[in-house]
Amino acid sequence: MRRNACLFVAISLLSGFGSGTMALVAGLWVLDLTGSTGVAALTGLCVYAPVLAGPWLGALLDRAPRRPLVLAVNLALAAALLTLFAVRGPGQTWLVFAVSCAYGVSYVLIDAGETALLPSALSAAELGTVNGWRSSAQEGMKLVAPLAGAGLYAWHGGHAVAVLSAAMPILVAVLYLAVRLNRTPTERPARPDHGLRTGVAVLAGQRTIRVPVLLAGVSIAMSGFVTAAVYAIVVTDLRLPTTFLGVLASAQGAGSILGGLVVGRLLTRRGPVAVGVAGTLLFAAGCLARCLPWWQGTIAGAVVAGVGLPWTLVAAVTAVQTHTPAALLGRVAATANTAMFGPLVVAIPLGSAAVRLGGRPPLLAAAALCAIAATAFARDPWRLSNTTHRPHRCSAANDHSRQRSVSG
Repeated sequence: MRRNACLFVAISLLSGFGSGTMALVAGLWVLDLTGSTGVAALTGLCVYAPVLAGPWLGALLDRAPRRPLVLAVNLALAAALLTLFAVRGPGQTWLVFAVSCAYGVSYVLIDAGETALLPSALSAAELGTVNGWRSSAQEGMKLVAPLAGAGLYAWHGGHAVAVLSAAMPILVAVLYLAVRLNRTPTERPARPDHGLRTGVAVLAGQRTIRVPVLLAGVSIAMSGFVTAAVYAIVVTDLRLPTTFLGVLASAQGAGSILGGLVVGRLLTRRGPVAVGVAGTLLFAAGCLARCLPWWQGTIAGAVVAGVGLPWTLVAAVTAVQTHTPAALLGRVAATANTAMFGPLVVAIPLGSAAVRLGGRPPLLAAAALCAIAATAFARDPWRLSNTTHRPHRCSAANDHSRQRSVSG
């Protein structure tokens, strides 16, 4: 099990580095090709938009062998990145957008695939800890990869970044081959199911899955909603240079690394509902701290929010892994990803509009909404603390008629 845990953390490191180097460079490349900041910003939309198709994409993982499909997606992503060598001028800008869309699709399939594969490679008791380590690895790469990508782009251009980014999914595919799968799903759906209907039925049918996923969705949506507000606080209210935003990003990243390292132990002791509630409240506290009229408070708020946000995400992912029938893990994981990240598509532009009221009102609204959500779901979450890591098992015939919560 220790071997598999190390392999999955290494996969997260390589995946995070590869995607992180290209995430910033794609926008820079389009900006240089077109001279339009608006057009360049659309590269981010291309990455996030495919998450809305998560329930249908995730169904592929339940109809095909999961590891071969994840391997194929990684290799296809590497091939797509290498097509960027054809970009020579503004006429090939569409290729950058196409590759950004390919990244978005790969995120959906690979994230759901990893969520589905982990229970086959690790014991249920290890899932929370390893998910926390993976979260810390991914957050750590967010601090390193964009700088590396921007530096390489300035030195040798976008083609060099494409080669570096393409090498990462190839290495990830090699690591996937080394993972030892000790359990394989024996359950199969009794009849063909639609990804959306099946995923929603499982998510809605069990409190131990529904609550952490909803809390993660609220927290992640509010993190996008307050992005413009944080910019306004720094530039307008505190009158600091825009480079201070880099300090805040690093502070939040440091908090996320710390949060990922300790969340596994908390999940073991308290369970995903309690950890999701705590993470949402921490994120709300971080929003409030960033309203303070001192730059030190803004940094402290970024650290606190950085701790809370991955707690909500890791709690949701672990709940899906430990309480979903094995044969449905692919589509349920992808549906959960859509529920958690899909609202960003609306929250980010709403936050950009709300910042016209000033930097603090959106932050206060986000803190209030997170606190309300956490309070609403904090109804005796501790009673689930000893039931988190027992895998949910039910027959395929009962998948839609009676989804049972696991209790000790």
